[in-house]
Amino acid sequence: MTSIRRRTLTLIIGLMLAGLALISVLNLHDSNHEIAEVYDAQLAQSARLLQGVMRMPIAAQQQADLYRAFNSALSEAVPRVDGHPYERKIAFQVWNPQGEVLVHTASAPSFAALPDKAGFSDVVDLNKRHWRAFVLEDKHNGLRIWVGERDDVRADLVGRIVRHTLWPNVIGSLILAAMVWLAIGWGLKPLANMAATLRARHSGSLAPLQLTPLPSELEPMQAALNRMLAQIQDVLARERRFIADAAHELRTPLAVLRVHAQNLMESSTEEQRRESLAFLIAGVDRASRLVNQLLTMARIEPQSALQMPPCIDLVATVRSCLVELTPWLLSKDLELAFDFSGDISPVRVDPGLIEIALNNLVTNAANFSPPHGLITVRLARQADHYALSVEDEGPGIDEAEREHLLERFYSRGNVQGAGLGLSIVQAIAERLGGCVRLENSKGLKATVEIYRF
Repeated sequence: MTSIRRRTLTLIIGLMLAGLALISVLNLHDSNHEIAEVYDAQLAQSARLLQGVMRMPIAAQQQADLYRAFNSALSEAVPRVDGHPYERKIAFQVWNPQGEVLVHTASAPSFAALPDKAGFSDVVDLNKRHWRAFVLEDKHNGLRIWVGERDDVRADLVGRIVRHTLWPNVIGSLILAAMVWLAIGWGLKPLANMAATLRARHSGSLAPLQLTPLPSELEPMQAALNRMLAQIQDVLARERRFIADAAHELRTPLAVLRVHAQNLMESSTEEQRRESLAFLIAGVDRASRLVNQLLTMARIEPQSALQMPPCIDLVATVRSCLVELTPWLLSKDLELAFDFSGDISPVRVDPGLIEIALNNLVTNAANFSPPHGLITVRLARQADHYALSVEDEGPGIDEAEREHLLERFYSRGNVQGAGLGLSIVQAIAERLGGCVRLENSKGLKATVEIYRF
């Protein structure tokens, strides 16, 4: 795609030239019309002046002498010495009723037949020259007066007018185009500076743009670029944090798996092999849970929402999630109860976040519940938020550990845990505008605040 400057200049100069051409055509048309009107008026006036001369009340002999004097004077005109070059292109003739020429100029044309139509006309003489003529009939004296001028007289005058008008317009248009070029270049200078700055930046640089002074039209562009750079920095930071966390947490499980695999290879009895294989399977399960938790953590870390979340029935979402967890809890000899109170209106929130948080809270409660224990899930509407809580009948928590339970990779009393469950719930709560509260009740009660109404 061509540059903005070239597109703008092409449009402006094209419109300017089109306008100049249109104006020139209109000027040419008007010049032709006005010149024709003026010259036609002069032809008619000359014919009437000649008519006045021919009407002088003098004797016949004196008239003949007058006609000879006219013809003699007109034949002596030398345009290059004491006249004008156009004199031979302007002519007149006078005929009497018998068709005899009484008076004529030396340049008067010859016609195959006498002009018989009064008024203006365009005629061609025997030499194929075009004339613009005016014929005046003097019925009182029986005279026919013909005054004409060659078309090239008018064409030459129109050409001069066009040349004198067109060239200044052309030169002025070129000067104006150059000034427009410079003006647009000056106006687009901030945009060119921004483009040059972006080209000069290192490909890996994520530093925000600080271009000053900046026109108001480019401020949204700079702000959008800086937001995008900040988002890229955030994404890269999260990726680096995920890679670091994964490398840190997978190092030990992989080393343990290697030890169990070596023990399996070195086992001498069936009992030792079964024991080593059981340890190996348990280690693989723990590593799988750790990877899944890391991926979940990376998914729900705070980030800018690209789309408006749907409006969901919060009670139905929680109930559906608990239905899926019930068979697993029954297999662990645990009971599950769900209770909700208050007016639970539809809420605009990502249902996947609710499901992930509830899965982690119920799983954490199941890990610390005694046999035949009860896990109670409650959903209630508070003054300005919803409260989703999961309560178990386990040992609860020590006050000294409370602030550490929401930290990454902190696992309390569960050797198979990755230490990410409550951290994931905390990240989800932050996405929902709230937080996680931990308190002792019958066991541990974890509550997630949801502020996305």
